[in-house]
Amino acid sequence: MNLIKLITIFIFLLFSNSISIADNHSKKEELNKEVKKITEQLDSLDEEMPLNDPFAGQSSSNNRNANAQISEEEMQDDMSLYNFKLVGLIAGKSNSYVSLVKSDGEPFSLTIGQYLGKIRLVDLRLSEVIFKKEDGKFIIIDFNNQIRETNEY
Repeated sequence: MNLIKLITIFIFLLFSNSISIADNHSKKEELNKEVKKITEQLDSLDEEMPLNDPFAGQSSSNNRNANAQISEEEMQDDMSLYNFKLVGLIAGKSNSYVSLVKSDGEPFSLTIGQYLGKIRLVDLRLSEVIFKKEDGKFIIIDFNNQIRETNEY
């Protein structure tokens, strides 16, 4: 009698386990079908990216057109300050750092005395950075990406 009960319980457990495996398998197949359907829908959405930044508004990302006094040589120079934006500065007692981002997104960090192309970082203030050109003039850039040249700072 006990043997029949054991065999019956064994068959019942075996049968119920196979049903649960089959049930999980069908759920997995349905899930895989849904995932494939969603990926096909995403692949069909080939939206073209805009050529300009829609968040930039009316201002241009480079400052070349804003200042007509920029020489052609300065415009062609890849390491010109006009190709950079000031994004951060840290001033300390012993060291000061400036963080610039090139128009292609490449970041640059400079300390006082380092060169950015032909200009050298000489000083920084709370909201602007001062560079010195080879001819002795100074170039000042602020967080609004306004660049101006002066004889003294």
